[in-house]
Amino acid sequence: MLNKPVKFLLAATLGIFALPSFAVLNILACEPEWGALAHELGGDKVSIYDATNAFQDPHHIQAKPSLLARARNADMVVCTGAQLEIGWLPILQQQAGNSKIQAGQLGYFEAARYVRMLDVPSSVDRSLGDVHPGGNPHIQTDPHNIGLVAAGLSKRLAELDPANGAFYQGNYKAFIERWNAAMLNWEKQAAPLKGMNIVVHHKAFAYLESWLGLREVAALEPKPGVEPTATHLAEVLAQLQRQPAKAVIRAAYGDGRGSEWLAERAKIPAIVLPFTVGGSERAKDLFGLYDDTVQRLLAALK
Repeated sequence: MLNKPVKFLLAATLGIFALPSFAVLNILACEPEWGALAHELGGDKVSIYDATNAFQDPHHIQAKPSLLARARNADMVVCTGAQLEIGWLPILQQQAGNSKIQAGQLGYFEAARYVRMLDVPSSVDRSLGDVHPGGNPHIQTDPHNIGLVAAGLSKRLAELDPANGAFYQGNYKAFIERWNAAMLNWEKQAAPLKGMNIVVHHKAFAYLESWLGLREVAALEPKPGVEPTATHLAEVLAQLQRQPAKAVIRAAYGDGRGSEWLAERAKIPAIVLPFTVGGSERAKDLFGLYDDTVQRLLAALK
C-alpha cells in the first residue's frame, strides 16, 4: 500500500503529463457550411450551434439575445470572414464579453484566410454597392475551398483541445479522402456544364463559376446587394436576346420575384441552388450540398 508522500508524488507526476481537455468544445458557426464541417472533423468532441440557416442572408443577421448567449458560452467561433458577417459578428463579440472568440485568439477562426479570394476590388466605394474589400466571401460554392478550410480547421481544433488532437487529425484524414473522391465524381458529372451561360441574382457564385467553368453573362442586381428594378430587369432581358443564357440562378435565401420574372420571359429555367447545408431537402450535409447543386445545374441542360 502506498504511503501519503508517494501517493502525492504519483498524482503530481501524472498531472504534469496530463494535457488540458474540454469535456466538449462549444462552437458557434456563423454559417451552416462551417457547422457541418466542424461536425465532420469534431464528431462527439464538439457541440455546434449554427448562427444562421440556409434561408437567411448571412450579410444581414440580427445580433439577437439568443445569439449573444451562444457567443458568451462559445469556446470557438467558425466564420467565413472577409467581412461577410461585418454587420453582426462584431456586435456579438463586443457584447458577449468572451475573450476566447475575439479576433487574434485561438477561438476565432476565419475560413476565408485559407483560400484564394476572387473578385478582390482594386478600390472600395459604397456607391458600388455591397462590395467586400477582401474579395467575394461566398467561398463555400467551390468544394476545393472546403478541403482547404478543413485542413486549417482540424489543426485549430487540435490547438484548442490538444488532448484530442489525434482524434481531430484522424477525422480530417478520413474526411479529406472521402471529399477528394466525391469531388472527382462531381467534376465528372458536371463536365457538360463547362461554358454554360448563366444569369445570377446576386454575385454569390464566383467560386462555383470558376470551379465548373460557368459563364456569368448578367446579374439581376444592378449593384451587389441592391435589389433589381423593373428597368434593370428589362435591360437584362434585352441583353439575353443578344447573348442567351441557359438559366437564371439564385441562392435558397434569395428573393425569387426577379428571377421568376426573367425566366418566364426569357423562357429559361429559374434554378434555386441550396447554396449551403440545409438549403434543400437533399443538402443535409456537405456531400449532399454539392450532389444537389450539380444535379440542379445539369437539369437546365435537358
